Amino acid sequence: MKLTLDADPRVNLIRAYGPGEVRVGERVIRTNCIVTASEIVADWSARSPEELQPADLERLFALTPEVVLLGTGDMQRFPPRAVRMAFLERQIALEPMDLGAACRTFNILVQEERRVAAALFVE
Repeated sequence: MKLTLDADPRVNLIRAYGPGEVRVGERVIRTNCIVTASEIVADWSARSPEELQPADLERLFALTPEVVLLGTGDMQRFPPRAVRMAFLERQIALEPMDLGAACRTFNILVQEERRVAAALFVE
């Protein structure tokens, strides 16, 4: 699905998403990734929401988000308890949702200048 927004060109916005990919600005990403307003981590090693481990979160936490949108593919899936506890310990909000909802919500929160990160499972 294509998303169209007019915003600051220096801010990462998710322009489109679909099975196996997301488009951030003009860049097409076909791997699981992390996106913030200013950063793109296109080589995030996390495999799936169910296999997510606290160690997979270090790159995400280094970006210091206040909220993380966990885009879990074509349907909402929840990460293991240890992952949820890692967010709780750092007082970072975690919102698991399907990929489309995560992309749309990310764009809204970025434009509100929130410290949001989208951790997206596209594979």
